[in-house]
Amino acid sequence: MWQAYHSVSSLDEALALLAEQGRAARIVAGGTDLIIEMERDQHPHLNTLIDITRVPGLDAITLENGIITLGPLITHNHVLGSQLIRERATPLAQASWEVGAPQIRNRATIAGNLITASPANDTITPLIALGAELTLQSAQGKRRLPLQDFYSGFRQTVLQPDELLRAIHIPALGEGERGIFLKLGLRRAQAISVVDVAIWLKRQADGVMLDARIALGSVAPTIVTVPQAEEYLRGKELSPAVISAVARLAGGYPAPIDDVRGSAEYRSEMVKALVAKALRRLAADGYAHGLPAQPPMLWGRQGGRVAAGLPKATVHQPDSPIESRVNGNTVRISSGQQKSLLHWLREDVKLPGTKEGCAEGECGACTVFLDDVAVMACMVHAPRAHGAEVITIEGLATEDALHPIQQAFIDAAAVQCGYCTPGFLMAGAKLLDEIPQPDTEQINISISGNLCRCTGYYKILDAFRQASARKLGAEQG
Repeated sequence: MWQAYHSVSSLDEALALLAEQGRAARIVAGGTDLIIEMERDQHPHLNTLIDITRVPGLDAITLENGIITLGPLITHNHVLGSQLIRERATPLAQASWEVGAPQIRNRATIAGNLITASPANDTITPLIALGAELTLQSAQGKRRLPLQDFYSGFRQTVLQPDELLRAIHIPALGEGERGIFLKLGLRRAQAISVVDVAIWLKRQADGVMLDARIALGSVAPTIVTVPQAEEYLRGKELSPAVISAVARLAGGYPAPIDDVRGSAEYRSEMVKALVAKALRRLAADGYAHGLPAQPPMLWGRQGGRVAAGLPKATVHQPDSPIESRVNGNTVRISSGQQKSLLHWLREDVKLPGTKEGCAEGECGACTVFLDDVAVMACMVHAPRAHGAEVITIEGLATEDALHPIQQAFIDAAAVQCGYCTPGFLMAGAKLLDEIPQPDTEQINISISGNLCRCTGYYKILDAFRQASARKLGAEQG
């Protein structure tokens, strides 16, 4: 595991550490993949982590001269909640919606998704289709390159040991331009792509295609485009015959990958199906992006933004104390620096209510609030709690009464074995703070990252509805 964890207060501090440590260091922006990979000993050379999550100004989305720029702390939920991205970089919003669950989207960054470099990572495909570029920065300066040139092989990038990804630049959709992202997964949420497709089109007023880009994910060791299909589209209208021909060309990509999620033959057929479906939707005059109007974010009053930076940089060695506010109480513990937040809370702070189910962000049993944002504690490094506010299931009730969602779980008999219950309660409490009267779809979205093996969810949904009515009645009374 890591030996030193640096929480920096400025970008210059991070760049200086990268220049000093080189291959032994890694930036933490979300860290959702990194912490799991390190626990599996996939990065034996890493001993220094550089946390930039509380550096102000790195979580902005801007539009200038037709280019949308994302900072390195922009999360999938930031993208999903941005009207600018929804309207002017639609495929990226659609892909971000497909990633994980609210708790994961609150931590996982777009920059981190790009750097992890898996061909199944959802946001790479639409960004390549949209023609995105990256700015990479080191202490020596900056360089800019097309996203497609960032990848040198399977899970390999051209990022140098002393560089970080400073910005993502996306040409905003303009007049006559449309885009779409579609994904095939093996379940409705928390699914890794079997195949995904992103398409960008530019057409004249009469419907004739001027230009096109078609990107395929989870088909090859890196995200690929299909120039033959793109060339065929140019100068044509999206008729059924043209759509069918383009789909065949895209499905003819040579030697798709073959793994446990799908055979090469299956992937070829699914590429055809997804490309045809995407083009039919883009051809429709009433094409809608399919994104929920008000999805639960579970991200608190600040909308998941950096409210205030650290007053000064802090380095955590194995015996450095972590000082935090947990459930309203100040704790100062000189152990657990090399653990996840989940294990630190359970083993060092002695709060066992937060449960470990999967330890990789699949079950939601470890949901807590970190600086008012719902996160999976198994995917957060423990030193991130230093100087932060943490709420666990033990802090949900007041001295006088249970939280409405807790009381509703009792009244609706929504608990069986109870192991998953703390995670559901934390998600439910944050949902009701955000959307006091959620509909069924919003309830389902809020708990899409929480698994229950006992109840069949019916009583849990009943409890959410009862809690909403109870909370609303208490506020009005």
